[in-house]
Amino acid sequence: MEITLEMIDAVRERSGASYEDARNALEQSNGSVVDALVFLEKKSSDKTQATIDKLKAIVKEGNVNKIRLKRGDQVLLTVPVNVGIVGGIVGLAAAPWWGVLAAAAAAYGFECKFEIVKEDGSTTDIF
Repeated sequence: MEITLEMIDAVRERSGASYEDARNALEQSNGSVVDALVFLEKKSSDKTQATIDKLKAIVKEGNVNKIRLKRGDQVLLTVPVNVGIVGGIVGLAAAPWWGVLAAAAAAYGFECKFEIVKEDGSTTDIF
């Protein structure tokens, strides 16, 4: 099936994906816009969970002051690491703000990245 610009635009409008991601999703879905949207949603969900797992591991190591969610140069959300952490690692695993980070990343789509701000002021991008 031929992938048209209109199909790509339809996927982009509904998902916030880039042209390349929309085209790839349509190719994976044999031109079905609905299947392409489902494909992108699953991809985003898998990526978000992998990012959250990576963030948890970094925070568990220590020396992290806060986590930022950014889109380009704009900071969308900043979460101090001590929020919701009561009782050490058990609190870390159950902290409700992991869900807030995941929801925020999903809401803003593929253009987001997480940034770790360490106690010494240095930053590390987590994708």
